[in-house]
Amino acid sequence: MGESSARPWGSWEILDEADGYKVKRIVVLPHSRLSYQTHQHRSEHWVIVSGKASCVVEGELSYAGPGDCVDVAQGAAHRIINEQDETLVIIEIQRGEYTGEDDIVRLEDDYGRCPDGH
Repeated sequence: MGESSARPWGSWEILDEADGYKVKRIVVLPHSRLSYQTHQHRSEHWVIVSGKASCVVEGELSYAGPGDCVDVAQGAAHRIINEQDETLVIIEIQRGEYTGEDDIVRLEDDYGRCPDGH
């Protein structure tokens, strides 16, 4: 498998990547959420594998369960939240000219991380 990283909210692992795309497996721990963020260079497509996701995209809250998909346009503010007691697993497909981890602008973060992705 590819690169992976533990985060305060769970973890991610790169399953595949090439020019113009990256595929990640994201695991969100119970009662945890990712930062509310934007990406300048990529869009995202989330497929819920297990658990139930509360998804915020441009301030709009929606819920998604196994088999559901959520699209996040390039530049749109977004956040994944796991309000449940079970672990949430998502496959994220990133598409764009650049899919590096430093293409993150954090608008809100529960863990005190820097706005520029670090």
